[in-house]
Amino acid sequence: MKKNPPVTRLLASRAARTHRKAWSAVFAALALTSLLLGSFGLALASAGLGHARVERYAAADLVVTGDQSTRFAAKPWGSDPETATAGLTEHVRVPWAALKAVREVPGVRAAIADEVFPVGVRGEEATGRPWKAARLAPHVLRDGGPPKHDREVVVGEGTTATRVGDRITVRASGTDITYKVAGVAEGPPAAVYFTSPEARRLAAHPGSMTAIGVTAAPGTSTSALHARVRHALDAAGLRSVGHRAGGDRAGLRVLTGDGRGGPEFLRVAPARAGMLALLGSVAGTVVLIALLVVSSTIVQALQQRSRETALLRAVGATPRQLRGAVGREVGRVATAAALMGAVAAIPAFFGLRALLEAHDALPPGLELPLPLWLLPTPLLTAGLTLLAARLAALIACVRTAKVRPAEALREAAPGRGRQITGLVLLFIGVSSAGTATLQRGEAAAAAAGAAAVVLVIGCALLGPWIAEGAMRFLGAPMRRFGGAAGHLAAANCTTAARRLGAAITPTILVTAFVLVQLSAGATMTHTADAQARDAGRADFAVTAAGGLPEGTLERIRDVPGVRAATGVTRSTVVLARRETGSPRLDRLPALGVTPGGLARTLDPGVREGDIDELRPGTVAVGRDQARSLDAHLGSTVTLRFGDGVEARLRVVATYDRELALGGFLFAERQLLRHTASAGRILITADGTTADALRSAASGAKVVTDPAPERLEPEDQALGEVVTVAAVTAIGGFTVIATLSTLCLITIGRRPELALLRLAGAGRGQLRRMLGLEAAASAVVGLAVGVAVALIPLLAFSAATTRSLPYVPPAQAALTALTVAATSAAGTFPPARRALRGRYPTQPHHP
Repeated sequence: MKKNPPVTRLLASRAARTHRKAWSAVFAALALTSLLLGSFGLALASAGLGHARVERYAAADLVVTGDQSTRFAAKPWGSDPETATAGLTEHVRVPWAALKAVREVPGVRAAIADEVFPVGVRGEEATGRPWKAARLAPHVLRDGGPPKHDREVVVGEGTTATRVGDRITVRASGTDITYKVAGVAEGPPAAVYFTSPEARRLAAHPGSMTAIGVTAAPGTSTSALHARVRHALDAAGLRSVGHRAGGDRAGLRVLTGDGRGGPEFLRVAPARAGMLALLGSVAGTVVLIALLVVSSTIVQALQQRSRETALLRAVGATPRQLRGAVGREVGRVATAAALMGAVAAIPAFFGLRALLEAHDALPPGLELPLPLWLLPTPLLTAGLTLLAARLAALIACVRTAKVRPAEALREAAPGRGRQITGLVLLFIGVSSAGTATLQRGEAAAAAAGAAAVVLVIGCALLGPWIAEGAMRFLGAPMRRFGGAAGHLAAANCTTAARRLGAAITPTILVTAFVLVQLSAGATMTHTADAQARDAGRADFAVTAAGGLPEGTLERIRDVPGVRAATGVTRSTVVLARRETGSPRLDRLPALGVTPGGLARTLDPGVREGDIDELRPGTVAVGRDQARSLDAHLGSTVTLRFGDGVEARLRVVATYDRELALGGFLFAERQLLRHTASAGRILITADGTTADALRSAASGAKVVTDPAPERLEPEDQALGEVVTVAAVTAIGGFTVIATLSTLCLITIGRRPELALLRLAGAGRGQLRRMLGLEAAASAVVGLAVGVAVALIPLLAFSAATTRSLPYVPPAQAALTALTVAATSAAGTFPPARRALRGRYPTQPHHP
């Protein structure tokens, strides 16, 4: 046997034909692995190329804006300084001096100041802008003409008043003003265009503007103009409006191309960064689980023919020939499966994107392109799938290829090294779960997820010993209540612990993965909902498009029967901190409130201090947030508002219900300086009617029994959809792998079943025996999977919610039923051939 290639080709081709059923299970696992990796790879690549849609400034060559990013630099331990960056979700404004500097740049045809501010038209939200800025889209007139003075406006097509000459009332900053419609323009329907002076007055930001749209003179290229404008702004020393943190130099930005959409859709950049992080985390989990499942399936397929491989070794096949034959055999199956999965990854990616859009998990304006040159990405992940298959095959035949021919015919017991490695991994997993109790938020979730994966791998290595230990408890009931079939099942499970260990490993994996992924988010949501219900005291909520008139809160408090009224405004803040020495910026939802009588409308559950002391320059901090910041009453907390402005705030209170109300409560007056969001008023009353409240709040909408106030992380919808998609895909993938493993085990037992029939066992007894074995496999797998999931989940819940983990009962029941059905489907149908017929036949290998 000197010519190895012909021998290995012969062995590989014969084995592939002989073991078609075994390789069909491997083919399915590899194809699904390639599909999952390919679809998530495309999603990551598309998100990396994602950008905000360009609409408002589509006709502008350049857009000058404030710096919509904030930065924090720090030096990790023993490393060079690093800088963390986070996007800002409120407009960072441009000083008026920039307009003059830009207009003086050679090659500028026009530089137009833009203002963007919220208004209300007949109770509906709309956007206010100067009419001159409409040409930057461009939005052209369909009827009428431009506004000629401050009491004329142009409205978007489809606005409540679309005819020229109509009079409409527009509310801005809580003030109602009546305008004459001078024209109707194409473009967004919810838009109102004013004269430039009127727009500046209504925006109420003297000395600054939202952005500058720049068009180039004929013969001037965009790149050349960009360089000139950039140089002019730097030479003038102009920066974004607002006091920034030290080291956070907020220069003005000059945007071109796809970047021009950023100033319009402010949430796209932060959402895209969060999407990349989320998809990267999920993709990493997919890779680990896929490698584990693929390795387990291939090892099981090759283990079913270990005696055949050992016989080849005994008759003279060299280790190199065996490794080559197995490698070729696996390579043929893996290549076809990986390519099929890569092709299917493209429609799977479009399905994932459609799912995100259907559930509004993507922010408005986010474009996720998929250029043609990106389509071969699944081929790269297919290569990773092929590599994983070859490595798994090499590991599976390493013992048979190495030992002496005479020893190769014996079935080896699990080695001591495997046991030690499994115990070490269990220790690492438990330790990782322990670190989760010291973390919070994303860090706690990451530590819990890592702990679950490590614990599953450790259980996979310790499968035979887990099975052996489990049968010490299950063996006696099976023998007592199962009769002869119970004795057979107990004996089989005890003597073939390695086989039972292989059967329970996929069950442990699917149970632990599904429970950890679903329970982590469900626990947070369940606890936050409970806190929101406990905090909610309001009987009415008052809102108004365009803002509430000044003095509305005081007038509502004077209405007979009103016990308390609180103004509430939502926004975001950015917290700069260090994590293991590295800089980190967390963007968090925040709430601004008027403190008087807060506990009667929105009770945050104050632990220390007095929430009524909230004033500009102060803050109330959630209990867990205070612990992580080492903050206490009277100490100072440094935060950055949604527009990047830094503030040092004195802590006046700490409270419990931070999952519902956010980690920070501000005085509403202070938060309103840094956000364009319109707030609402929560009212607790005894005998007051909605009509009485409407009379006190002119033009407002009154809602009875409003939904509890609850702040949600801005990427929560995205995380929920991606998590459910990942759990469904990986859970289904793991179920198929479980079914494949059980089918391979049962197929390998056909000679054993035929021999039992020859020894006198009846078909009914064997069916009951198989049923008891399947039940034992499902029970042990579920029990260990639940235990593996509980360790990190208890740590995560203790760190984030201070409650027990929560799993929706329907999802828990579905998981258990799926495991039971999979165990039955992987046991009875493959054994039908051995149980068929009235008289048994001679046992033979499949």
